[in-house]
Amino acid sequence: MKERLLFLTGRLAEKRLEKVLEGMAPTPFDWSILNVGVKVAALMTEPILMRRLPRPITADRVIVPGRCRADLARLAQAFGVSFERGPDELKDLPEFFGKAAAALDLSGHSVRIFAEIVEASQLSVEAIAARAERLRAQGADVIDLGCLPDTPFPHLEDSVRELKARGLAVSVDSAEADELRRGGAAGADYLLSLTERNLAIAGETGARPVLIPAQHGDLASLYRAAEEAEKRGLEAILDPVLDPIHFGFAESLARYRDVRARLPKAKMLMGTGNLTELTDADSVGVTALLLGICSELAIANVLAVHVSPHTRRTIQEHDAARRIMHAALADASLPRGYGRALLQVHDKKPFPYSGQEIAESATQVKDKNYRIEAAEDGVHIYNSAGHFVAEDAFALFDKLGVEADGAHAFYLGAELMKAEIAFQLGKRYAQDEPLDWGCATDRAPSDRTRLSEAGHTLRSRAANE
Repeated sequence: MKERLLFLTGRLAEKRLEKVLEGMAPTPFDWSILNVGVKVAALMTEPILMRRLPRPITADRVIVPGRCRADLARLAQAFGVSFERGPDELKDLPEFFGKAAAALDLSGHSVRIFAEIVEASQLSVEAIAARAERLRAQGADVIDLGCLPDTPFPHLEDSVRELKARGLAVSVDSAEADELRRGGAAGADYLLSLTERNLAIAGETGARPVLIPAQHGDLASLYRAAEEAEKRGLEAILDPVLDPIHFGFAESLARYRDVRARLPKAKMLMGTGNLTELTDADSVGVTALLLGICSELAIANVLAVHVSPHTRRTIQEHDAARRIMHAALADASLPRGYGRALLQVHDKKPFPYSGQEIAESATQVKDKNYRIEAAEDGVHIYNSAGHFVAEDAFALFDKLGVEADGAHAFYLGAELMKAEIAFQLGKRYAQDEPLDWGCATDRAPSDRTRLSEAGHTLRSRAANE
């Protein structure tokens, strides 16, 4: 016997929902629709559902709209049936009931992120600690203290000890044997840029060595260093060194592949900064590609750096990419359908409804409140008085009749510009919701058990009424 699903909706979305469900036929479940009497899903609250839903509910599961503000656990207890929150947009229902219906688990990863503080020698201990705490919050696992050539670092030991006291793992990266020795003696967990010539420092201090070739590109010296580390009982991490584009990038990728082929069980590290920092491209895509390479070659450590302003979110991007690649690899799947964290500028399905579908919905509106949507043909705004479409938000202002209502004009202006940006870039737009920039920005968690507070413009209007 098929599972019976009851879909809750509002007046304006009822026909859209019915059309989407009919388009999914044949479905592995039987379905019915209940219009609970609100205009839009965002107004569907727990008290309303408690009052208006029939008792008993003749369904195995109730699907509420994604923007419904209600505690589903309390509803399930009250009605004796499972309640589940569906997608924000009706057009996403087929995907919701397909592969994406499985719980998306991005809690795991298999890559350790070293976050380098490049100018550590020029910062105070307090400034280093503050930077390290921010990096940890962003997803870093190890704080790397970068030592600059010909730049004294008298507070290196104090910096290592302060970070260790805060429960942070620490690495020291230097071309100077003395700085590596001092950092290791102070308690650093890792020493970067060691070669076969100074590998002994790791043995003296107990720090884990990250080995590079004695001469750039000389894998033979890297293999000798790895063999010597094994003899000394040191668990080394090998870094063949990633080069920038046009300065050996393709050849350096081949080195990583060759090391993995020769030493299948070796621990490896890739320093991604030579690509993210030295390429004028949005770093999220570069990072996704590099972490994909790490996933294929089982490279379990990356060294990320933020110097250029365009890589300000690099740690968050590395963190998101490692989780997506880990989940996709576990599923033996392409890295698609694992969230939107890496989709910063464009969306896969930016426009859930066509201009014609929006026009059909507009004919059902009987009040003066404006609805705003974005579609392939531009920005749509409509109410009972009219439906207008334009590619330029400014072209709509003189049609709205809000010249004498500053607060309302401000609100509509802000929403229309968001919709225009979404239209131009191909992003998903939802009225009264922030645009989703993936891991490029921080988003406050949304509490879907209660309605959001009124915005500034609505509060000011209410105060004047």
